[in-house]
Amino acid sequence: MLQGLTMLLICQFAGEILARGLFLPVPGPVLGMLLLLTGLAIRGRQGKTAPGVKQAAEGLLSHLGLLFVPAGVGVITEIDVLAGNWIAVAAALLGSTIAGLLVTGVVMQRLAKPEM
Repeated sequence: MLQGLTMLLICQFAGEILARGLFLPVPGPVLGMLLLLTGLAIRGRQGKTAPGVKQAAEGLLSHLGLLFVPAGVGVITEIDVLAGNWIAVAAALLGSTIAGLLVTGVVMQRLAKPEM
């Protein structure tokens, strides 16, 4: 598990270096995930597996709920700001939800294979 966690952190670190070094408008962790995906795809083609990465990922996912605690605390500590701007926050949430659903639907229709 330690090797898998190390690999995850190295990929995230490399993504951060790429994002900041090349001034890319993409977050470093996203680039790190792409690097990890590329590495795992290459290993998969060679017939090698990465059980440490799977074990580390499952361990992190089992405690995913804990990562929402800081966000929840931030919302509660800034509740007066939210109360003063609730219309804008509600419109942004509603608008982004509708936009996300529309984009997902369009992409799904274009990528779905027609049934025969």
